[in-house]
Amino acid sequence: MNWRAELDELRLRERLAHAMGGPDKVKRQHDGGRLTVRERIDRLVDAASFHETGAIAGSATYDENNELKSFTASNSIFGRARIDGRPVVVVGDDFTVRGGSADATIHEKPLMAERMAAEFRLPIVRIIEGSGGGGSVKTIETKGRANLPGGVGTSLGFHYTTANMAVVPVVALGLGSVAGLGAARLAASHYSVMTKSSAMFVAGPPVVARVGQDLSKQELGGWEIQTKSGAVDHAVETEDEAFACARRFLSYLPSSVYELPPRLENDDDPERRDDSLMQAIPKDRRKVYKVRPIIEAVVDRGSFFEIGVMFGRSVVTGLARLDGRPVAVMASDPYFYGGSWTATACQKIVRFVDLAETFHLPVVYFMDCPGFLIGLEAERAATIRHGVRAMAAINQTSVPWCTIIIRNSFGVAGAVHQPAGRLALRYAWLSGYWGSLPLEGGIEAAYRAEIDAAPDPAAKLCEIEDRLNKLRSPFRTAEAFWVEEIIDPRETRPLVCEFARLSDKLLTVGPSAFPIRP
Repeated sequence: MNWRAELDELRLRERLAHAMGGPDKVKRQHDGGRLTVRERIDRLVDAASFHETGAIAGSATYDENNELKSFTASNSIFGRARIDGRPVVVVGDDFTVRGGSADATIHEKPLMAERMAAEFRLPIVRIIEGSGGGGSVKTIETKGRANLPGGVGTSLGFHYTTANMAVVPVVALGLGSVAGLGAARLAASHYSVMTKSSAMFVAGPPVVARVGQDLSKQELGGWEIQTKSGAVDHAVETEDEAFACARRFLSYLPSSVYELPPRLENDDDPERRDDSLMQAIPKDRRKVYKVRPIIEAVVDRGSFFEIGVMFGRSVVTGLARLDGRPVAVMASDPYFYGGSWTATACQKIVRFVDLAETFHLPVVYFMDCPGFLIGLEAERAATIRHGVRAMAAINQTSVPWCTIIIRNSFGVAGAVHQPAGRLALRYAWLSGYWGSLPLEGGIEAAYRAEIDAAPDPAAKLCEIEDRLNKLRSPFRTAEAFWVEEIIDPRETRPLVCEFARLSDKLLTVGPSAFPIRP
């Protein structure tokens, strides 16, 4: 006796599972310019590293002799794999089986994927297409009943979906039409990417049409909508680009909060001094400059990885390396509102510093902040409410912090350029310019009577402005030790690389008291 028959049946069921929704559905997927979920997993992870769990779970029919007649696999596929040699959990929706909807899903599969990531402390990558285990009206007919939202399985599943953000890196890829619970799973991540042909929405166009909005998928939830709103971090042309982004993002982070970020070998001299930094900031404060070349000149060459480029655009956020050590980089962008903190910029800051705090990343902040955005639209957007949340998030961090004041520091937003109540390193460039509020506009208010009484009010204004500018020299501030160091900009890289090395001994593994929230 042997187990040949059983082994043959196992292999048959595996072949049927790998056929997914069948040749016609696979062809439709390819004709739409999209890969199947199994092809996606193969391209995302290291070659031959994917070990699937529950491949033969699904729906079967049997003949009168109880012999297998047909088999359709569950449209959720998951397992363990490696990315750049490090173990991860990957879970993906199979759109070829009922469009990834709930009535073709075994809920325990995506739930187990999330639990596996949490309990083995492994990063998880979600490949999402369709409703991602969410609703379909056909479920009523196929199940013979209506689902009550928030049932035990659904609630437990989404509990892990969000709770994992405090424990392991979570990456989500939207690679098609993503709706309902799938959209929630995409948003509940540390880093999300969608292809530009994809769309994401709480409910799709047919449902939205019922409330009087006749929109295409792209008009309702295309990449421009979702990246500008901050719901998705990045959009790319191809699925392969999305996989590359996922791999690169994970390379900066530890596998869980119980480890420290991995250091890579570095061939960029930490003592390198870049002469371009001396000309980076115009002497005319009315002129803007590009901040990304400044970041690139300071961090390890080619290591800056920006996150959320289309959202909260007056603040740039991303990951980088200093002497091979991962750090979180935040910078002001004067091309948008002069670098002022807008409501959306504050939301971006909260999420970003929470990420740094969760995964033990030291923060380097290139600061040029003239304060919170002012005006009617800023008030309507509750900028101050979002602003104090950003201030609280920064003050709650425990990771090492280094600020480079490259130009402006004004007002309430200017005050929160480093965490209060603990040591942080701070360096000011020669171009540093600060105060309670900018002179422009403030002089007219404070010296109105003196200006009006002068024979030549314009000349008097210039005289007062010149006098105050000399008094507010950064060197006067340094005399009082209100700024610790004013540096030659070319010294920035050596100093922040030293900061990264000093930070090594301060980083502590374990969950943060203030982990990232979705």
